[in-house]
Amino acid sequence: MTRPTTRMLALLEILQAGGTRTVGELAARLDVDERTVRRYVEHLGDLGIPVRSLRGRYGGYRLEPGYRMPPLMLTDDEALAVLLGLILGRRTGLVATSVTAVESALAKVQRVLPATLGRRLDALLQSSELTVGSTAGTEVETTVLLIVAEAARDRRPVAMAYTAPDGRRSERTLHPYGIVAHSGRWYVTGADSASGETRTFRLDRITAPQLQPGTFELPRGFDPTQHVLSGLAQAPRRHAVSVRVQGTVERVRSRLPTGLATVHPVPDRDGWVRVRLQAERLDWVPAVLAGLDLPFAVEEPEALRDLLRSLAARLSSGAEATPLAPAPTDPTAPTP
Repeated sequence: MTRPTTRMLALLEILQAGGTRTVGELAARLDVDERTVRRYVEHLGDLGIPVRSLRGRYGGYRLEPGYRMPPLMLTDDEALAVLLGLILGRRTGLVATSVTAVESALAKVQRVLPATLGRRLDALLQSSELTVGSTAGTEVETTVLLIVAEAARDRRPVAMAYTAPDGRRSERTLHPYGIVAHSGRWYVTGADSASGETRTFRLDRITAPQLQPGTFELPRGFDPTQHVLSGLAQAPRRHAVSVRVQGTVERVRSRLPTGLATVHPVPDRDGWVRVRLQAERLDWVPAVLAGLDLPFAVEEPEALRDLLRSLAARLSSGAEATPLAPAPTDPTAPTP
């Protein structure tokens, strides 16, 4: 956006705050001369925005009484995309601007949205967490996401239909403790009426959510993100991997991909932790362990030891390989 356009929009923001502004005041705030201010006012008039010019000692510019900027014409899906794009851009560093600028943009978008949609999007921002591994992935119906987010923020039960991975459909009521976006999927975790346990559900498998009367209390110290990531790491798969690693829980966990494994101290071994993860294939696990750059010992499965030996042999072979000799030069070739 060009600087003149940016300043003209800044002028509109000032006028929307109400009151009459003198030309001198506007020029100072926009860092332009008074002639430029008058030109910006003309441009706003050309856009159909009624700016009234008041003459005399207390004259200046103000918006026509009763005028309001029309609501931002975004669908629920579009508004959600804009807000999440700003948040993800800020958290990943892709938005090369200040935190203040992003927060200001979020506030402006939310301010001009229809009231109901604005409240629901605000609920989503308050009740959800986006992990470092959040990427584009499974599509979730916007209405489902916003209703469940509203229930999580307001601590209200939500009735819903859920389709399990095997296709079985069930009706249940959930006390949603929080929403987590991780690796392309949205999850909600909370107390489940069907099992009586704290469960995690994928939002793309939820249909027909309905807010229920009453409220509930969030368990003290409960961390929705940690609960979801731990559950994903422990979900049964073909291979159960257990490895002892020398280091602290914090140090080891920081060197593993988010949500990949659980890390706990080894009770009888000071300075060691136990890393557990589930995997359909083992071929990628040796590279992850090598990337820890810490002493470790495989507890299970036995097949992982052979893969580690194979990786070590390949690395050793690459280190000992003789470099290729430089290609011979043609003495008759012209010098570049």
